[in-house]
Amino acid sequence: MFHYEELLGSLRAAYDRGAEFRENLAKQPWKLAERDAFLALLRSSGASRLLEVGAGTGQDSSFFASEGLSVVATDLSPAMVSYCRAKGLDARVVDVLALDFDPASFDAVYSVNCLLHVPNVDLPRALSTIATVLRPGGLFYLGLWGGDGTEGILERDQHVPKRFFGKAQRLAGIAQSGARSIGDDVGRHGGAQFAVALIHILNGALAVVAAGQIEVDVGPFATLL
Repeated sequence: MFHYEELLGSLRAAYDRGAEFRENLAKQPWKLAERDAFLALLRSSGASRLLEVGAGTGQDSSFFASEGLSVVATDLSPAMVSYCRAKGLDARVVDVLALDFDPASFDAVYSVNCLLHVPNVDLPRALSTIATVLRPGGLFYLGLWGGDGTEGILERDQHVPKRFFGKAQRLAGIAQSGARSIGDDVGRHGGAQFAVALIHILNGALAVVAAGQIEVDVGPFATLL
C-alpha cells in the first residue's frame, strides 16, 4: 500500500527537475476556458482570497492575481515555488496534507492535477485539509485526469524519478454525476478524459455542486500531467 508521506521525496525531486520544462509549456485553450469560467464564478460569489494547491510555476496563480484576487500559491517543489515568487506571488513550499493556514481563511481553492498524486488511503485527509481552510460556502475547483482506480508508479512517465499516480476512481468518479464542464465553451474533440468538479462547503463538509468530464485532444504525454 502506498502512503503520501513516503512518496513526497520522489515527487518533489521529479517536479524540481521538471520545473523549467513546465514553466515553458503553453496552456491548452480548454484549460484557459475552464480557468476563465472559474474566475467568473469567483466574481459572482464575491470571493477575494484564493489558495492554489499544486501551483506549479504559478501560471494560474499569476492569472488570478492579475484579475485582482489575493492569491497564495502552494507547491511541494521548491523549484516550482521559486518560479512563483519570481512572478511576484505569495508562494510557499507546502504539500496538500500540511496546509498550515488558519481555518476558513480562503474564499476559494483551485487545484488542477495535484490530488492525483495522493494515494486513495490518504485522500480523505487531503480533502479534509482543504475543507478546513475554506470558509463556509467557499468554492473548490478540482481538476484531474481520470483513471481506472489503480495506483502505482507510472512506468511510461517522462519525469525523473517516475511519479506515483493514484488515478483515484473516487475522485475522478465525481465527474460521472454530470455531463457538463464548469465552463460553457470548452472544446470536446475526443481523446483523454479530464474530470472537473466544483465543490463548496456545506454544513462543514465538501459538497459537489457541479461536475462533468471534458474530452480533449492530447499532445505529447509529458504535457498532460
